[in-house]
Amino acid sequence: MNPMPKKLAALLFAVTAIVSIRTAPVFAQEGLCSAPVAAEGAVLKDYRPIFQRCANEAGAKRLAIRSMKANGAALLFMVDPESLSTRIERAECWRCADASDAEESGTRFIAALRKPAGDTIPKVLENAGLIHGEGGGSFLTGDLCPSRKPLDRGFFEALEPRTPIALAVSGLWIQRHGPDWEWLKRKAESGALAISWVNHSFRHPYVRGRPDGQTYLLTPGVDIGREILETEKLMISGGATPSAFFRFPGLVSDEALMEKLRERHLIVLGSDSWLALGPPPRPGSIVLVHPNGNEEAGLKIFNRLVAQGKMPKPFRPIVEAPAKNDIFTQTKMP
Repeated sequence: MNPMPKKLAALLFAVTAIVSIRTAPVFAQEGLCSAPVAAEGAVLKDYRPIFQRCANEAGAKRLAIRSMKANGAALLFMVDPESLSTRIERAECWRCADASDAEESGTRFIAALRKPAGDTIPKVLENAGLIHGEGGGSFLTGDLCPSRKPLDRGFFEALEPRTPIALAVSGLWIQRHGPDWEWLKRKAESGALAISWVNHSFRHPYVRGRPDGQTYLLTPGVDIGREILETEKLMISGGATPSAFFRFPGLVSDEALMEKLRERHLIVLGSDSWLALGPPPRPGSIVLVHPNGNEEAGLKIFNRLVAQGKMPKPFRPIVEAPAKNDIFTQTKMP
């Protein structure tokens, strides 16, 4: 067999080199996009609300509700419009375009953001939002309001492994309870608990003795945008991914606050079974306790109901609670 002519060999070598140069970045990009985003410890800059429809090379579709920069990289806080799961993703891995609620009205996510039905809306809303879930079992939620007391770790340790729980966390609680925050994150990372991180505002303002219309997030001078976004930033830089849910402090809001939440594409989470104050849970109940050291009575009721077999089970992830045809309601807790 005759050896390959030198000119042909040189040509083949050049073509191979060109192909390698052109394909190497593609494979590198694929590896980059499949790797998890490490934003823990990063200083988040230019953090702002957006609403964009996005798709990637694999055909996945997401809705981006926040954009940010971390260590020079552009990132997106994204929601799956049907499963309601959330992720922090690299912006360069997605093709995005501005969207509107009307254009996405057929998605489960936008259905969960709908305004209340009817023309008569109370000036102050108590327990507005998603208060009861779709289907059986129940949805366990716990509020971590600012507290001087340590986390009730025994409550969490008594839960069965991989129990889904939605924790509504305030920014000040994270800042003041570093060891407890790290302990909860380790529980989530190990799979011991399936935690959904719910925004519970940053400062969680409250003045004892004031009427509801003048305290909580209705306190004069409260910047609701900061209360929302600063808590999200603290979660992300702290190594946790926020969910698409928000719980008002005290379950107190008004229509203006509700509209601000809709504008920022967060699902308001209420409860039809605040154990320390309200009725016992029933199938589909969104159960509320406070494992922040401030409400031992609710935890005792929870433990008793579980021991007596009166707690609707299984506990289900909060992302399963909204139905596609959900509308917002408001119900005053007894």
